[in-house]
Amino acid sequence: MRIVSFNANGLRSAARKGFFDWFAGHDADLLCVQETKAQEHQLAGPEFLPDGYRAFFRDAITKKGYSGVAIYSRREPDEVRTALGWAPFDDEGRYIEARFGNLSVVSFYIPSGSSGELRQGFKFEVMDWLKPVLDEWLASGRDYVLCGDWNIVRSALDIKNWKSNQKNSGCLPPERDWLNGLCADDAPRSWVDSYRALNPDAQDYTWWSNRGAAYTNNVGWRLDYQLVTPELATRLQGCSILREPRFSDHAPFTVDYAGSLA
Repeated sequence: MRIVSFNANGLRSAARKGFFDWFAGHDADLLCVQETKAQEHQLAGPEFLPDGYRAFFRDAITKKGYSGVAIYSRREPDEVRTALGWAPFDDEGRYIEARFGNLSVVSFYIPSGSSGELRQGFKFEVMDWLKPVLDEWLASGRDYVLCGDWNIVRSALDIKNWKSNQKNSGCLPPERDWLNGLCADDAPRSWVDSYRALNPDAQDYTWWSNRGAAYTNNVGWRLDYQLVTPELATRLQGCSILREPRFSDHAPFTVDYAGSLA
């Protein structure tokens, strides 16, 4: 089972840069997209749907061309969910879940707070509201893969300039405490960061600012994750971050799991 998570920063833009040509040859079972930045009807053409895949979307209804998530799947899901029950989050198009038997694959786009205090406050609200939802999923007995751009780094291994970003959104101590709490090694049961489980000491990034020469100098952040339930963690085989070619300011993040889709 191969799953790709990708913040497209505009799926039409990524497609023009060759993303779907790359993806068609990547032999993935599932693709979780964040920031489609489009309405579903704008992504209905054959150039946005590789042969053999089905596509499912949750658009933002608060503002057109904003946010948006999608799941592309080779297999028809048993069920697709697009709302968690809190309108401020759901209406921004930040969650979609495909269910296959006992397996749920989620595409999440957690808000950024980098634009100012208002959005940082909303990000903290999302974190507080989402924690019990994730706790419930973890205890449910279902297998979950939580793909997406979480807009938070976990440690100094996940960001080039650790010290200078301590007061910046995405690296704030409360944000890191929240994400690390979800993935706590000393908890009786917790989410598993697939990349970190496979690469305990590695330092790789999935996002680079478009300012300055951040990409050229590899001044990046690891913001894109596949968090999995402990049972799925035993099936982790390998992962990769596609730095080149560049389709977005984020890199596609691929994880391979032993066994079939469900």
